[in-house]
Amino acid sequence: MAQDLRAAVGSRAKRLSGGAVERPEENGHHNKRLKGDAGEEDAEDQNKKSPKRKIVLLMAYSGKGYHGMQRNMGSSQFKTIEDDLVSALVQSGCIPENHGEDMKKMSFQRCARTDKGVSAAGQIVSLKVRLIDDILEKINNHLPSHIRILGLKRVTGGFNSKNKCDARTYSYMLPTFAFAHKDHDVQEEVYRLDRETLDKVNRLLACYKGTHNFHNFTSQKGPRDPSAKRYIMEMYCGEPFVRENMEFAVIKVKGQSFMMHQIRKMIGLVIAIVKGYAGESIMERSWGEEKVDVPKAPGLGLVLERVHFEKYNRRFGNDGLHEPLEWTEEEEKIAVFKEQYIYPTIINTEREEKSMVNWLNTLPIHDFNSSVVGVHANHKNSKFEVPVFDVGRSLDVNETLTKRFDFTPQSSSDLEGSDGCGGDSD
Repeated sequence: MAQDLRAAVGSRAKRLSGGAVERPEENGHHNKRLKGDAGEEDAEDQNKKSPKRKIVLLMAYSGKGYHGMQRNMGSSQFKTIEDDLVSALVQSGCIPENHGEDMKKMSFQRCARTDKGVSAAGQIVSLKVRLIDDILEKINNHLPSHIRILGLKRVTGGFNSKNKCDARTYSYMLPTFAFAHKDHDVQEEVYRLDRETLDKVNRLLACYKGTHNFHNFTSQKGPRDPSAKRYIMEMYCGEPFVRENMEFAVIKVKGQSFMMHQIRKMIGLVIAIVKGYAGESIMERSWGEEKVDVPKAPGLGLVLERVHFEKYNRRFGNDGLHEPLEWTEEEEKIAVFKEQYIYPTIINTEREEKSMVNWLNTLPIHDFNSSVVGVHANHKNSKFEVPVFDVGRSLDVNETLTKRFDFTPQSSSDLEGSDGCGGDSD
């Protein structure tokens, strides 16, 4: 009996060893599958056998049309960058489908939560993947052209891209007429930034360096909240350049971490001073306990340039097993991506929607010489209703002072949320 059973099994195996593989269908019949189908299954099986390792991916993307970086599970209404990324990871065979549904299974972590419309040239995500052959090419094949994976490196098993990040560098590209003085400069695209004004801009931006209390530069933080203190390493405006007959400049800022709206308000206040709406003394006042009206510059132009891992690099970058998280070899690809996708989007959107022009027209509404109480008195008959708070005490998190106090118009180009970080520190 046993011999007959073995003979039957052997006979069936012999029949199946030919050019086609039989597969039972629901009705009991067998359907032949071509060699190509078998080859695809072999590739899938090979992917499953590939070792899972902790890695980081270097990402660049244009954020226009997306509701930020971070995936909103259970909400398909607002598309995010991570939606497209996870889909590409699954389709390329880097992760199983159930890891795409539950990102904790692959230990996924993004370094910075870029918000609605914000782009990135050097975003970093950490995750566990199957190290398949030609992994970058296969992932990119399933991504739209305005999202690219530019690099990959192995990291330690416990690496977390958010917690291990020492600092983040953002850039803000803006038309230089934003710095034109309200009383004696032309306010149009023909404006060109002179050396004296650029020097003043850089002198003011340098004032942000060091540790300051930025409670006036975000929402829902009181003056005595320790987390409102942030350390800025550098901030400066580069040389102006002309694109499509409009002059632009790029401001860069490097800090340990940033709060919601912080960078946009830092830039907005400098613009208000340079244009002549506010005195320079307002910067010192804004770091004190007084609640100061700080305008928020438009979100268009904000880009996550790079993230820094100095401590990790010192400890593991030269241990013989891991590489330092530096991307020198990818710099050219980053520059090409910005020229192809990020800068044109900023320029074209500014031309079409005039976000900076519209925002500049709101600056006269702000009262830069009064506290919250004073501003409330000045605007009591205005459509801009401002709540009164005791500025000497710490504000409760439920008191949404800045959101109700901000006179910035909400348009399609006023990108909601954060400076690309959404509060990117713990």
